Amino acid sequence: MELTSQKMRKLAPELDPLRLGTGWTPDELSKPQIIVESTFGDSHPGSGHLDKLVNAACKGAAEAGGHGARYFATDICDGESQGTDGINFSLASREMIANMIEIHANATPFDGGVYISSCDKGMPANLMGLARVNIPSVVVTGGTMHAGPELLTLEQLGMYSAKYERGEIDEAKLNWAKQNACPSCGACSFIGTASTMQIMAEALGLALPGSALLPATSPDLVEYARRAGYQAVVLAKQGLRPSDIVTMDSFENAIMVHAAISGSTNALLHLPAIAHEFGISIDGDTFDRLHRGAKYLLDIRPAGRWPAEFFYYAGGVPAVMEEIKSMLHLDVMTVTGKTLGENLEELKQNGFYDRSHTYLEKWNLKPTDIIRSFNTPIGTDGTVAVLRGNLAPEGSVVKHSAVPREMFRAVLRARPFDCEEDAIAAILSGSIHPGDAVFIRYEGPKGSGMPEMFYTTEAISSDPELGKSIALITDGRFSGASKGPAIGHISPEAAEGGPIALVEEGDLIRIDIPERILEITGIKGRELPPEEVDRILSERKKNLQPREPKYKK
Repeated sequence: MELTSQKMRKLAPELDPLRLGTGWTPDELSKPQIIVESTFGDSHPGSGHLDKLVNAACKGAAEAGGHGARYFATDICDGESQGTDGINFSLASREMIANMIEIHANATPFDGGVYISSCDKGMPANLMGLARVNIPSVVVTGGTMHAGPELLTLEQLGMYSAKYERGEIDEAKLNWAKQNACPSCGACSFIGTASTMQIMAEALGLALPGSALLPATSPDLVEYARRAGYQAVVLAKQGLRPSDIVTMDSFENAIMVHAAISGSTNALLHLPAIAHEFGISIDGDTFDRLHRGAKYLLDIRPAGRWPAEFFYYAGGVPAVMEEIKSMLHLDVMTVTGKTLGENLEELKQNGFYDRSHTYLEKWNLKPTDIIRSFNTPIGTDGTVAVLRGNLAPEGSVVKHSAVPREMFRAVLRARPFDCEEDAIAAILSGSIHPGDAVFIRYEGPKGSGMPEMFYTTEAISSDPELGKSIALITDGRFSGASKGPAIGHISPEAAEGGPIALVEEGDLIRIDIPERILEITGIKGRELPPEEVDRILSERKKNLQPREPKYKK
């Protein structure tokens, strides 16, 4: 089999001299060529250390008789842009990174790839780009940062900030939290979107077994990167492509793992987009179907007690998969060239669990303190649900594992706001009361780019009374760190004239998570028959004035 790179050399006589000018040797020109694509850059802790993994991957490729070429498309940080208009660029950045990966790999074809990333948009973007390029490839996840003193982790900063705004702590305590929440490189140390998507990469079979979400400073992670570079050359010689590996069964496995870890609701944006690049269709209903009856096992923040570095110490993705093995498709192919079932058996034989479990000893914890057994789960009905009704005809998403039981069924009074800034000001000033449904609208993809509502959810969940008596309802999305009674992704969004745009002060909103219902049941505080509610909403829609788009460039 002639390698793609060698065919290209025959077609483009300038290719060899230009690569020699880049620093390649004549000998390297004829070897299998591996693109090592990463989000390395000084953009945030999740990407600032990836150069070490890039270099290790190139070393591994050389050991296997190939040559690695470094390409970069760095990402932005949701945390750094949180609470500003910068967060509106977050979701769009996923598409731009995926586009650059597609451009990089197709402009000068390669024989194989290694894709290295850590965070919220960089990780799904690399998975989307990998699918588009579809050359033999391995993913390396950039790992998680350590927790700070008192096991402080970044998602707690919103709580500290809200307490400071309410006068519950002084500035010195807030500054202490700021200065200690990110003590190392790596993704934020909780099961937010970054950690979720790292885990999804392995659950899809695209990363080496046991490699997802290691501590970013671990020498084990560098070794995984070296092995990934080596394996990319092996796969290039075999011609085993991502499309030969990833199937609908792979996505069902990933969603079952998502349920077990109480993964970020943003996975409902990213996994369908990745599946689309593979020509596979999944949607919110796929998640809802698979989460029903699924076991929720992981006691990691924000829903659980421990920081994310403990995930690897407890055995990582393989340990989760061992517990839910009866619910997985074990015959799916993976980047090892073996099936998932074969990988899991091999890990039990090669000492993987013994090595990872030793890290828990200094904390005096057992693996089952972090990853519960299948028979003693934290929950038994997954962790997310898709709600529908006249408020969200095309669906909405709630992470019910983070919702207080009191809010599983409720009728609330609508308090609509047309931007997050107005809503959070009302919450912090004491204008929101138990029994309110806080609406934040015109924050969907077309409204403002679909930013996260992280500060608003933290302001609610850090208030003991509001956290169990109100709901936040939005056409925007939430941080993977969010907890509390939050319902997002309302579709159609307000910018498209969806029903969320028609809600007025005092309308009655019914939430029923067990029955998957989200609907307007009354107008101005009065319960009305459904047909009367529909009539009034229809009248309101006739009078709805189109809004100027927030961004015109």
